[in-house]
Amino acid sequence: MKIKFLLPLLAIAGFLFASYTVVRGSKPMPVAPAVAEPASAPFKSFIAGSGIVEAKSRNIEIGTPLPGIVKTVNVKVGDQVKTGAPLFYLDDRDNHAELVVKQADLAKALADVKVAEATLADTNSLLNMAEAVTDRRAISSEELLKRRNAMLVAKAKLESANALVQQTRAGIANTQTTLDRLIVRAPVDSEVLQVNIRAGEFAQAGALNTPLLVLGNLDQFHVRVDIDENDAWRFDKNSTAVAYLRGNRSFKVVLVLAYVEPYVIPKRSLTGDSTERVDTRVLQALYSFDRNQIPVYVGQQMDVFIEAQDYSNGKKTDMPTKTAGAP
Repeated sequence: MKIKFLLPLLAIAGFLFASYTVVRGSKPMPVAPAVAEPASAPFKSFIAGSGIVEAKSRNIEIGTPLPGIVKTVNVKVGDQVKTGAPLFYLDDRDNHAELVVKQADLAKALADVKVAEATLADTNSLLNMAEAVTDRRAISSEELLKRRNAMLVAKAKLESANALVQQTRAGIANTQTTLDRLIVRAPVDSEVLQVNIRAGEFAQAGALNTPLLVLGNLDQFHVRVDIDENDAWRFDKNSTAVAYLRGNRSFKVVLVLAYVEPYVIPKRSLTGDSTERVDTRVLQALYSFDRNQIPVYVGQQMDVFIEAQDYSNGKKTDMPTKTAGAP
């Protein structure tokens, strides 16, 4: 009798548990609070764009014209370097050995020139003595011709010796140029932002995914703003632009337009990987600001808002007049 009532009770209990599980699982997951509140536009009508901070001189990715083993690295992150200052040296022992050989070849070539000059002087003296004889019976025409030909041969040998000297000097200059190219120098006055090479590592020439060094002039910062091509027609160079720091919208700065790159390009993801693209094209505008106004670093992202004309009613609405310095 107990078994007769036990099975229905278990079935009812299972149904109730299943219903409870379904109801509990169907509840929406609570939305996690934002780590930092996003910035909001200070304008009624605006263009929003993502910006990335870069150096005034742009971020200069340093490579090497010749591959080789790095001998020494002369700089570290944060160093200030002047134009032409050595950044790192490549192994140059083979080239120095080659230079010594070529310098020895030059010494031999110069000695050969002296020998050729002496031979020419001797041949010239013999020819002059033969031509000074007035009695042609004392010297045959054949002997006179031989001495004249010997004179021409001596001149040719001297010219060949001088040409060999020039060739050897050109080879020395070429080796010295190679030695100078093994010293990678700073192209402009800048600060070292990143060092990705160490002594003993192999420095590869050509385009690299990770540059050997990154330099930049940090006297002033630029923020490169990507303006969607759909908003490019609304962009006005004279409009006010404001940038907010990612992570803390209380840090903001009024931007000054430096220049616009008038070539619309495919948008690049701000991950830093040059191979990543999205199916959007953007107009890039570069704005400048004082680096001391907000705590920002090169490569950091910012939220940028650019005031734009209001076309919400299908007509152009003039933007309100702004006081100096007001966003």
